[in-house]
Amino acid sequence: MIKIEDFISVTLKDRKLFADHYAKFPQSHSEYVFTSLVSWSHYTPAFYLFRENDLILMTMRDGKAQFRPPIGVRRESVLREVLDLAKKDGGARPLIAIDKEAKDWIQTLYPEMRLTEDRDFFDYVYLAESLAKLPGKHYLTHRNHLNKFRKRYNYSVERIAPADIVEVGKFLQKWCLWRDCKSEPMLEAERTAILFCIDHFFEMMLSGIVIRIDGEIQALSVYEPMNAETAVIHFEKAITDYEGIYPAINNEAAKILSKGYKYINRESDLGIPGLRTAKERLHPDHMVKVYYTDKEEL
Repeated sequence: MIKIEDFISVTLKDRKLFADHYAKFPQSHSEYVFTSLVSWSHYTPAFYLFRENDLILMTMRDGKAQFRPPIGVRRESVLREVLDLAKKDGGARPLIAIDKEAKDWIQTLYPEMRLTEDRDFFDYVYLAESLAKLPGKHYLTHRNHLNKFRKRYNYSVERIAPADIVEVGKFLQKWCLWRDCKSEPMLEAERTAILFCIDHFFEMMLSGIVIRIDGEIQALSVYEPMNAETAVIHFEKAITDYEGIYPAINNEAAKILSKGYKYINRESDLGIPGLRTAKERLHPDHMVKVYYTDKEEL
């Protein structure tokens, strides 16, 4: 039987291991992406182990363990071990981030187990072409903001290159001072996560763009492939002193990504009202739903 002590901390050196496994078992939710796990590990420590070639993930939240369903060929024996460990050592919600495929599998085996929608962690997925072209009346407001930005500012769009890394780091420090990150624990945690990504940008095979206004970086977008059809945008930051800059960085990233991907995953809203409104206004094509189970269900 597996034990918590068997799990290994997720570190940067594990990138290829995850990439190789996900190539065989593609993921659709951003919480499973290696970049998300490793860059947020300071805030939500992430661990993994392999059991009969199935990948099992565990995170610690407020000192309590939370597990994901096994990623692989879906062996009932491995799932049972995870459920037993979750019941023994997990927190109040010991099994989380259960996507629809895993939900259907679990409920086929355990039809009495109640799995609850975790709305705050639904991922928003958009048609890349829609975000690139902003067609129709749904995007009228976005087009208006974007047109104002294009007319008003002397700007350029550049791919993030090795020579830009130091400057990108300085921009993020400036952005955090502007947003007063230290006053909000989540913003401070996000600052640490994104700086980790920038420090290891090319090791992690990330891509991104910046918008310069009068030669200085004022916005950036960081993204990577998630699966054959989908790219995921991990971070999008801008100084909003420049009206329309968020629609601009969003649109410029989409124009690039639409050339290789049908969908753009812009992650979840974490239950933050303003963030939810902003994501809904971009008119997602669909949501990647996830579920959790309470401990008494195991």
